[in-house]
Amino acid sequence: MSHDGRVSLSESELSWRFSRSSGAGGQHVNTTDTRVELIWSLTDSTALSPVQKELAARRLGNRLVDGTITVVSSQYRSQHRNREAARVRLETMISDAIVPPRTRHKTKPTRGSKERRLSAKKRRGEIKQGRSGGWE
Repeated sequence: MSHDGRVSLSESELSWRFSRSSGAGGQHVNTTDTRVELIWSLTDSTALSPVQKELAARRLGNRLVDGTITVVSSQYRSQHRNREAARVRLETMISDAIVPPRTRHKTKPTRGSKERRLSAKKRRGEIKQGRSGGWE
């Protein structure tokens, strides 16, 4: 993990693909490949322990395709900034996914909440009781 709480992935585990980005940029946009696709394999990674891989696979299941995650960035006009944005997004996503779940501590309902529940039940019962009379 890095100093800001994100997982650090080695450059050897990352695959990059570049293409032309859509949007503003004038003539520049037609000549340079600024759109970045970052591909990372969860199954082949050595940055995570087996327990972390299991947790990440469960939480990122909808993002995984054959054990890999693809992050796309085309928000900046330079390839370098898009590479950095994609890497930060991937590392943040993985870091959030491998946080162990919190244990739930049992608590008892407060006296006030019990009283509110019972008084609501009593009111509801009185409303229903009032319906059983006839038209007089």
